[in-house]
Amino acid sequence: MNEKPIIGITTGDLNGIGMELIIKTFSDGRMLDLCTPVVFASNKLINYYRKIVADHPLNFSSTKDLTRLNPKQLNVFTCWEEEVPIQPGALTESGGKYGIRSLMVAAQCLKDGQLDAVVTAPIHKSNSQTPDFPYTGHTPFFKEKFGAKDAIMLLYSNELRVALATEHIPLAAVAAHISKELLISKLAILRETLIKDFGIDKPKIAVLGLNPHAGDEGQIGTEEQTVIRPLVEQMQQQGHVVHGPFSADAFFARHSYQHFDAVLAMYHDQGLIPFKTIAQGEGVNYTAGLSVVRTSPDHGTAFDIAGKNLADPSSFREAIFQAIDLLRQRAQYAENTANPIRRGRIEKEKEGETEKIAES
Repeated sequence: MNEKPIIGITTGDLNGIGMELIIKTFSDGRMLDLCTPVVFASNKLINYYRKIVADHPLNFSSTKDLTRLNPKQLNVFTCWEEEVPIQPGALTESGGKYGIRSLMVAAQCLKDGQLDAVVTAPIHKSNSQTPDFPYTGHTPFFKEKFGAKDAIMLLYSNELRVALATEHIPLAAVAAHISKELLISKLAILRETLIKDFGIDKPKIAVLGLNPHAGDEGQIGTEEQTVIRPLVEQMQQQGHVVHGPFSADAFFARHSYQHFDAVLAMYHDQGLIPFKTIAQGEGVNYTAGLSVVRTSPDHGTAFDIAGKNLADPSSFREAIFQAIDLLRQRAQYAENTANPIRRGRIEKEKEGETEKIAES
């Protein structure tokens, strides 16, 4: 990894809050001490939103060559030259089309090794899904783009990590998707990312049930008895620290998540409603299971406040921080595991620290 990583940034929907977040974040010069940011957009788009958030003055450099970046300014990699109508707060075809162009160019540059990581601003499914972009969101796009067998949508903050077994599918279809094969794949990715990306040697994972009260022993659904619990028991027999299935409402109400390194929720709202309530706007969305690092804020396009200089950059700024931290953690893990002697020494040191704590 570069000492000062090059972070690619996508615009998101042109009419959402993405550009406001980007400008507010990098108007703070201290961010440029941490990374070299590259926004995939156009000069006209940047200038349009600079006027809206004029209380956050920003200088930028325009380029079409990623080998010639200005490390002391926000860099704008020109993705289009044509005039594009900008209508903050409006759901338009062009807003989605050019947001996807920004994403596609950034992802290709990441794949070509010209970027160290990518942070994506929010897109809207209504105007982003087309024959050229047939994805329900960023996660399946990056999964296919980078040839991953599977990937996980993982949201996390200082308080909590929540991964999703299923993502953007209708609630009526969730039960049919919950299978032993799916959960094995998701738990394997989650466990690996906790070890490699978060430095947790023996991760503790909680698995939520699908039905109310985790099925009440089969009285309110049988998925817990037929799929989830047998799988949890199988993983325990293999030496993994996995527990469940837990009733989702009691699990979060009793703060049981504080005893685990991560939680696997069965569907989107089961995990994201409590997560966003607890994270309070400072969470990050991370696509786990890829060979590359991609993060994003934990919110959407926010058309209702777009263009009004009201957008809070906290989650977006945290997504930048976390992209940098994930790169460093991966580099550290690779270094440790590449040298078995050093790895053994580190493990012995940890064992010694554990023994001291136990003796005290």
